[in-house]
Amino acid sequence: QVQLVESGGGLVQAGGSLRLSCSCAASGRTFSRYAMGWFRQAPGKEREFVAAISWSGGSIYYADSVKGRFTISRDNAKNTVYLQMHSLKPEDTAVYYCAADKAPLPVVATTQPGEYDYWGQGTQVTVSS
Repeated sequence: QVQLVESGGGLVQAGGSLRLSCSCAASGRTFSRYAMGWFRQAPGKEREFVAAISWSGGSIYYADSVKGRFTISRDNAKNTVYLQMHSLKPEDTAVYYCAADKAPLPVVATTQPGEYDYWGQGTQVTVSS
């Protein structure tokens, strides 16, 4: 079983930065053996992929809309995954969710939400213009 808790959301002006954190409490399979992803959902829209990172951090993927602005990272010693967001835009406004995937290999990470096994409750990010 895995519990994920996001934090770090808030209100920021366009062009600003935020760092989201996702703390993981896992029993059985350790955090270091989960691929992790960040997704977001804006009002009236479907949940969309933002970024993903494999067990070791060797494989990382970003949505085209955030490439060059967002950075995903993980600290396996702290059971935490991060999403550093720079140059925020009003269209980045959404609830951000982290998710954990029981990926079979250390280099695997997926962009598909249906592949993830556990989800956090989300943290709101609001970017004002």
